[in-house]
Amino acid sequence: MISRDLDKAVLKKLTGYKLGKNAFSTSRFWRMFPARMRRRWWLFRLFDLMVRYSPVFKKNKGLLIVRMDGIGDMVLFRRALDEYAGIFNIEKANITVLGCKSWGTIGSIIFDGYKLHVIDEHKFARRLFYRLKVGLMVRQISPVVTICDSYLRRAMMADSLVWMVRAPKSISSLPFINETTRAEFTYYLSQVDYVVDTGPYPTHEILRHYRFLSEISGKKIQPKTPKINWRDQYPRVSHVKNKSSRYVVLNPGSNEYGRRWPFQNYLDIANHLIELGLNVIIVGGQNEKIASVPNSSHDERIVDLTGKTELPELLDILNHAACVISNDTGPAHLSIALKTPTVVIVGGGHFGSFVPYPEEVCPPYAKFAFEDMPCYHCFWRCTKRESKFEAFPCVRDVSVDTIWGHTKELLNTG
Repeated sequence: MISRDLDKAVLKKLTGYKLGKNAFSTSRFWRMFPARMRRRWWLFRLFDLMVRYSPVFKKNKGLLIVRMDGIGDMVLFRRALDEYAGIFNIEKANITVLGCKSWGTIGSIIFDGYKLHVIDEHKFARRLFYRLKVGLMVRQISPVVTICDSYLRRAMMADSLVWMVRAPKSISSLPFINETTRAEFTYYLSQVDYVVDTGPYPTHEILRHYRFLSEISGKKIQPKTPKINWRDQYPRVSHVKNKSSRYVVLNPGSNEYGRRWPFQNYLDIANHLIELGLNVIIVGGQNEKIASVPNSSHDERIVDLTGKTELPELLDILNHAACVISNDTGPAHLSIALKTPTVVIVGGGHFGSFVPYPEEVCPPYAKFAFEDMPCYHCFWRCTKRESKFEAFPCVRDVSVDTIWGHTKELLNTG
C-alpha cells in the first residue's frame, strides 16, 4: 500500500508510464540472460538479486533521491532538491538523499532538514562485499518513490541502486547512452516506472534538473541559479586572519591533468594580484600538488594550502574570498553557489553540459573563460596532446590577459 504522505495525483500519473511507449521494454527471458553485459555485472548479479529481494519489515515511506556524482554535480542539483517537497506534498524530513563520500563532510549543513546517507560510490561499483553491505542498508530505507535524475551517470552505480531498492515507484531521467553502456541501461530502465527525457546532449545540467521537475509535476518550474547555505566562519589562515585582509583563491588543480591551466599562468595572475595589495591562497586536494611556489619577495603574500585543508575548511576559504580563479572542478561550482566572484577556465570536453552556465541561470559574479576550438565535445578524449600529463590545448590556450580581465572586473564590482 502506498504511503499517504505522497501526492496521490503525482503517483497516479507515474503509474505504468514509460518514455516513448515502453522504449526500454524487454522480455523476461532477456532480463534473465541479458546480452553484452560486462563481466563485473555478472559477478555482482547474484548478490544484487539478494539485496533486491531481501525482506523489509516496515511500511514504505517518503522519497529516496540517488546522487552518485561529484561535488560540482551535487551543487548544480542542490537547489532543485527543494522543489520535491512541494511536488509530492511531503515534508523535507521524509526525503532521503543518497550521496557520495567525496562531499559527505559538508552534507549535514548543505542538506540541512533532509535525511542524508553517503557511500563510497567507487567501492560500491568495484568491491563485492561493500556493495552487498551498502545495498542491504539502502534497501531498508524503504521509500515509496526512488528518483535518479543524473544524465552523465554510470548504471552500475546509480541505476543499480534504484533497482536494488525496489520501491513501489521509480523515476529516472534518460541518461547519456552509447553502445558500450546500452545493455546495462536497457536492463535497469526497462524496470523503471517513469523515464524522463530531459533533452539532447549537451543540455546543461541545471536545465535538466528543472525539466525533470517540470515533467513529473506537470507544470513549468523555472531554473534557478546554484546556491548553497554555509556557515559564516572566517578561515584560520596565516596573513588573512581578519576580514580586513582581502585575498583571492587560486585553484590550479584537477583530477584530470588535461583540465589544469598551466601553473605558470596562475603564478602570473598571483603577481598581478599582489601588485594590487591582495593576498593569494592556493588550494587543492592531496593529489593535486603541481609545483612549489618559487622563492621571491612575494612569498609572504602567497599561502599554499594544497593538500592541507579538509572540505569544510575549503568552503570557509571560498566563502570569504574577494575572488576565486579555478579550473573546471568542484570548487568552482562551490564558489559560485556561495556567491563568491568566480572566474572558471573551461575546456571543450563536454562544453555546455556543466560549464559555462546558461545565460538564464548565470549570475553576474561568475565568469567563464574558454578558447573555442572545432574539436569541442571530445568527451576529454583529446588527440592533440603528446602526454596525458599535459593540459588540453583548449584549456592551455586560454590567455592570462583574458583571465586577468575577468578578475579585475569582478574585483571592481564585488
